[in-house]
Amino acid sequence: MSKAAPEISFNAFLKVDIRVGKIIRAESFPEARNPSFKLWVDFGPELGTRKTSAQITKHYTLEDLPGHLIAAVINFPPRQIGKFMSEILVLGFPDKDGDVVLITPDQSIPLGGRLY
Repeated sequence: MSKAAPEISFNAFLKVDIRVGKIIRAESFPEARNPSFKLWVDFGPELGTRKTSAQITKHYTLEDLPGHLIAAVINFPPRQIGKFMSEILVLGFPDKDGDVVLITPDQSIPLGGRLY
């Protein structure tokens, strides 16, 4: 386990825009350096659909992902991953082997809701 990150102000935390979205589409991403999926995530009518790639192949299948509610940072600049443009960062925690487990709300909540 790693040490805690340096202390930040509450205002610094507020600059990170973390929202809930629903995965509406998932595809394989064979061109990625590490095993990954391409994801399209719906954040509701105000924010729309955004795409990303995620290294979540150990715990999830392409068939299981659509409909999954997830948390993601939506205000990072887009990042080119191979030939794919990633627009968000899906959030997760490492399991005991370092494989990603997605952060998901335990109740149904409106898409686009902001973490606070």
